[in-house]
Amino acid sequence: MMVPDDAAAMRQALACARSVEGRTSPRPPVGAVVVRDGEVIGQGATAPPYGPHAEVFALREAGERARGATLYVTLEPCCITRHTPPCTEAVIAAGIRRVVVAICDPNPHVCEQGIAQLRAAGIEVTVGVGEEEAREIIQPFLSYISKGRPYVTAKWAMTLDGKLATRTGDSRWISGPRSRLRVHQLRDRVDAILVGAGTLRQDDPQLTVRLPEKLRGKPRQGPLRVVISASGDVPQQSRLFSSELAEGTCLIVGEGSERRELLQRLRERGVSVLAAPLDARNQVDLDAALRLLAQEKDCMHVLLEGGSHLLGSALDCRLVDHVQVFIAPKVVGGSTASSPVAGVGLALMSDAFQLQHMYTEIVEHDMLIEGDIYYGPGNGN
Repeated sequence: MMVPDDAAAMRQALACARSVEGRTSPRPPVGAVVVRDGEVIGQGATAPPYGPHAEVFALREAGERARGATLYVTLEPCCITRHTPPCTEAVIAAGIRRVVVAICDPNPHVCEQGIAQLRAAGIEVTVGVGEEEAREIIQPFLSYISKGRPYVTAKWAMTLDGKLATRTGDSRWISGPRSRLRVHQLRDRVDAILVGAGTLRQDDPQLTVRLPEKLRGKPRQGPLRVVISASGDVPQQSRLFSSELAEGTCLIVGEGSERRELLQRLRERGVSVLAAPLDARNQVDLDAALRLLAQEKDCMHVLLEGGSHLLGSALDCRLVDHVQVFIAPKVVGGSTASSPVAGVGLALMSDAFQLQHMYTEIVEHDMLIEGDIYYGPGNGN
């Protein structure tokens, strides 16, 4: 493959990084390509834990031709030993002449130090090519490193009049086939999918990735399927607790749950059960639950799929980082029909949370709106 300039070469490296989203936790998805005389002679992406980093794969593929070539990498090469040797050593040993980096590593043990090591070895380093997309790709890792919790994307589909279901609870299907396909593509890029016990009872979801072969990413296990229930009172006949899905399912219950026998039966099926503290409303403390997923399950990116009470609580607690909303051109009405977001909510419209870096698209007949949640100064941003 020929690449005419730095921007084109970095786009190829970014594509490599995209190919392993949701497959590298607790490490960031990184892509790298080696270019000589305008030709890509090696490329790679971060291996699943705890295999080689992207740079190592790219340099291996390039072989001896890497000497005097340029390495393009979406994240600053690491300079510390953690599961694998430092990538800076591999880059220097390969005889790379120039390194183009999209962004510096947010890990304080690496930030700018890897670049300094390369420059000290006489390697020319350029920083900032492809920075915007590279930063988007590592947002989950940034949250994991800086906040100690996963990056949270909230997703829902609603009708034009803002309903999550009809007055009878029927919700299949609000959005069209292409929108649902997009949701499965999103699921394929996250580490875990989180729902509340009410959604488990109402919808009996599978929370799996179901994509045509041509749209599937690299092979993976997961994403982890997670249910939150303060009491631990969940229907054990749910599909998530079946023999096919139990081992990839996690149930987070409130500390002191009295459903010990039920929880033990679920453990025996392979379900992972974690206990989190309760908040002032006797609900599972969502911040603590997310931190548990980071600490115990190495989750960097969690997809919050509902229901409305869980979505509302997460927004009340300023724990949602990004939203993806599908609006269908349908109207169902009904004063008792569910809305997507419950919780306490805000008193004043002037305090409403805003979307930043907003993106809109028509997906078949639906409208997709997504962006980063801005809570305002001192409110979680």
